Amino acid sequence: MRCAHPVWPAAGPNVLDAAHALRAAQGGASALVIKTISTRPARVPKPCMARIGSDGLLNCELWSELPAEQYIEREYARAKSAGLPVIASIGYSAEELAELGPRVEATGCVDAIEFSLHYTGHGHETLVAAARALRGAVRLPIFAKLSPGMADIGGVAAALEPYVDGFAAVNSVGPAWAMNVEGGAALLGSEQGIGWLSGRPIKPVALRCVREVAQRVNKPVIGVGGIFSGSDAIEFIMAGARAVQVCTAAILRGPGIYGKIAREMAEWMDAHGCETLNDVRARGAAGVLSKSALDYEGRPPRIDHARCTRCGLCVTSCCPEALTLVGDGKKLLTLDEMRCVRCGLCRTVCPQGAIA
Repeated sequence: MRCAHPVWPAAGPNVLDAAHALRAAQGGASALVIKTISTRPARVPKPCMARIGSDGLLNCELWSELPAEQYIEREYARAKSAGLPVIASIGYSAEELAELGPRVEATGCVDAIEFSLHYTGHGHETLVAAARALRGAVRLPIFAKLSPGMADIGGVAAALEPYVDGFAAVNSVGPAWAMNVEGGAALLGSEQGIGWLSGRPIKPVALRCVREVAQRVNKPVIGVGGIFSGSDAIEFIMAGARAVQVCTAAILRGPGIYGKIAREMAEWMDAHGCETLNDVRARGAAGVLSKSALDYEGRPPRIDHARCTRCGLCVTSCCPEALTLVGDGKKLLTLDEMRCVRCGLCRTVCPQGAIA
């Protein structure tokens, strides 16, 4: 599949049907992943989504509540009218995949099939059986969507690699739970209010999974989880991804987020002298190699006083109280190296990049 850039939707409410997929195309997506279907429509308890913080979602969403026949007979063809690659998402058991895969392929409107392993099981044999069943049933490229709760996710990917053409990593994180402290009730309508977490809070987990999978396989990896900006997407490319998928950001920010992320990626690449995504991945690999040796000593922070705005965020967050603002009037940020434990937090807290 050839795409103008590496930003796609991830299967979810943002691409519920063809109408939503076409809005994603108008918003700048370079390929269209459609919401997961299974052999029967899902019965989703309501409410099924709740905002967590500014950029997170807790959900008890399942696969599509629409029948598979509607996608096969109508939705994929309408989505294909956008002129972009269309990726169907299907689940979950080996039997369901073997049944649905050929029916989806027969539409002639789908360029690849992503199959979710979120509810398939945990044992390697069960997961491999699902991949083998779909591989034996279709000729289209197939991508396995991995879940972050898998023990040894890199090992799972390696076991699946002979049967698939690529991977999407990862699905939402959980089980998770939250409540309304005023009403004293769980936020979701599922049993016990249990759901799954997505969005920016899961990005570090997703990045670790992408890196682990990319290190174990030679097939392409698509990064998914908490991508809201071009720099977020660049992190996934540096971790080894070939493309990225976006769901929560599209729900919270609207379908224009796909094009925005792609433009920001291009701007970052121009600013950093990267002509291709391979250049970006190489920078990420070099950065990881430079951190390969354990460093128990660390170096004290260096302060760029020209950049420092004396906001005091680093002072507040410095547990050993090694950083202080001193002086009358225009105060100066100072460091007590004897107190400093070289934790590095100040470097990431500073909004001006004044600490290195």
